[in-house]
Amino acid sequence: MIVNFLTAMTTFLIMPDVTQYILTWQCPDSSGVLAKVSQSLYSHGAFITETSQYSDPYTETFFSRIAFDDRNLNVSSREFIEALEQLAKPLAMQFQLRKRIDVPNILIAVSKDDHCLVSLLTKWKSGVLPVNIVGVISNHQDCRALTEWHGIEFFHLPISAQTKTQQEHQILQLMQEKQVDLLVLARYMQILSDDLCQKLQGHAINIHHSFLPSFKGAKPYHQAHARGVKVIGATAHYVTADLDEGPIIAQEVKPINHTFTIEQMVHMGHDLEATALSHAVKVHAEQRVCLNGDKTVILA
Repeated sequence: MIVNFLTAMTTFLIMPDVTQYILTWQCPDSSGVLAKVSQSLYSHGAFITETSQYSDPYTETFFSRIAFDDRNLNVSSREFIEALEQLAKPLAMQFQLRKRIDVPNILIAVSKDDHCLVSLLTKWKSGVLPVNIVGVISNHQDCRALTEWHGIEFFHLPISAQTKTQQEHQILQLMQEKQVDLLVLARYMQILSDDLCQKLQGHAINIHHSFLPSFKGAKPYHQAHARGVKVIGATAHYVTADLDEGPIIAQEVKPINHTFTIEQMVHMGHDLEATALSHAVKVHAEQRVCLNGDKTVILA
């Protein structure tokens, strides 16, 4: 797995023998849940370095993200996980624990437009995006040169109405082979089947070139222009079987006025799309996103 060099070196220089962890968890809200988890971490020697939490009064669910290191850990990693599992049972707690250095593997899907892909590749290469890009798939050849220039495998998977099922099977097979944690649809102009959406629930992010829930579906800039909107936007969201209705992770907007043509809106929108998608992938990779029904909680 590729590890960002600058991040790894910074961690090494600060504390060479320390392993950093991220724990994200949620459970039905009740008095003292945070104290119980914090006390368990403390009793096992976890040194907490960062914490954020949110209590949703509507769903009565508590969400938390805790970063810690093992400088004072007094049990093995296996025993630590077992203690968390025992704590989780009476709290009905769901949790995800990983080493900070174990960044997720992502597979990027594109069609012809490359602006979102460029942003992801640039931020990944500079160390801003804590992921391991294991490949780029596309139903066209347009982005091959860009992808391979970055030293990343490019997979051409053409698709037609007759081959859609077969092509999606290839995607799943590739994800399994590459141990992919997240599929990123970076202006991949194909609608995934309901079956694939179900299989990738919570593990696929799409960018839609509109400030959802307005202007879903095809040609949203044309729709926005026809309505004379005064702001345009882009929305990064988890993929669901309901087109452009998945839980929203990040949104970006810019003001416009009546003088803007559709072409100008499209060009301005490219920046919004790239920014929103990169931000969504980043917070997902950092385990800051929790699903909360049809919404998300972003633990900053």
